Amino acid sequence: MIACQRDRFAIPDEVHYLNCAYMAPLAHKVSEAMVEGARLKEQPWDFRPGDFFSVAERFRTTAGRLAQVDAECVAIVPSVSYALATAAANLSFAEGQQIVTLADQFPSNVYPWRELAARRGGEVVAVRRPSQDCWTDAVLEAIGTDTAIVALPHNHWADGRVADLVAVGEKCRSVGAALVLDLTQSLGAMPLDFAAVQPDFAVAACYKWLMGPYGIGMLYVAPQHHSGRPIEYNWINRAGSEDFARLVDYRADYQPGARRFDMGEKSNPPLLIGATAALEFLLEFGVDAIAETLGAATQRIADEASELGLQSASIGTRAPHFLALEFPDGVPEGLTDRLAQAQVYVSLRGQSLRVTPHLYNSEADSEALIATLRDCLA
Repeated sequence: MIACQRDRFAIPDEVHYLNCAYMAPLAHKVSEAMVEGARLKEQPWDFRPGDFFSVAERFRTTAGRLAQVDAECVAIVPSVSYALATAAANLSFAEGQQIVTLADQFPSNVYPWRELAARRGGEVVAVRRPSQDCWTDAVLEAIGTDTAIVALPHNHWADGRVADLVAVGEKCRSVGAALVLDLTQSLGAMPLDFAAVQPDFAVAACYKWLMGPYGIGMLYVAPQHHSGRPIEYNWINRAGSEDFARLVDYRADYQPGARRFDMGEKSNPPLLIGATAALEFLLEFGVDAIAETLGAATQRIADEASELGLQSASIGTRAPHFLALEFPDGVPEGLTDRLAQAQVYVSLRGQSLRVTPHLYNSEADSEALIATLRDCLA
């Protein structure tokens, strides 16, 4: 179990921030790295042509270490929507075929598939799960011979319930369907065996469980798609772009691996250096240990909340870092406002209170949550 790391964050003692699924706070180390990156532009004569590549490659390598994938399969993207537009542009989809998603899935992993289905004459199938179950059986049942693409998260962004991606990946391969994952609400907090799942594309924005800044993310691209089509045509992704003296010797070929899918102006030192520092913070502990620690924290909260009559799914049905507290008699009016008045910060999603702690949370944070809930339900 990992000890509380609160001293590495700018979180006052009186603030009880249990809302990492909304946005992670930046550790001191990450903020300092971003400032260091910003100051490079104060004296641009010291930012040499090679630095355009070195800052990007350090991020790419570190992201590959965290996900336990080859760095050659990592592209640098600004957002989930950018990454999924890239996936949609590089996957086969014909008239009459289907794209399987989860019901009430986060919009960024819905809109590109709706557009693709409408343009090609196909259909998006939004799977609904039985009341208290995880998503796996419902997803597996929905995948059939007409399925071309399955687009899922590892765990649902609102309720935290999981899909068994190894089983889903096997079913996808059995019918020839592509698998596209939005791991923004899981990567860095819950282990995922990419080799066993075998996704075609998988993206994670850095500003949640990867503990980094907004505006940057990592996109995993399976090797069979490395010769695909990027959605923009920038200079730095072309072969030979390291030689600034020959940039007008225009090239048709690209940098190797997934680099052809990198966003334009990727060499942004504040974002790249900050995001790399955030990934290094997670690697210091390891994703397995983080998941175990967060699972113990959410279970303690779940046990105490159950004494107040609140229900939640067990770990296994839900992700270890995600706790959705359900109110049998409905959510009390003004609940999140009353929690915020006590400086307890969580999110209301549907009829559930989403509680998502991280390593910066102490027992005092969970105690403040339970005490305030008790007052609200009295």
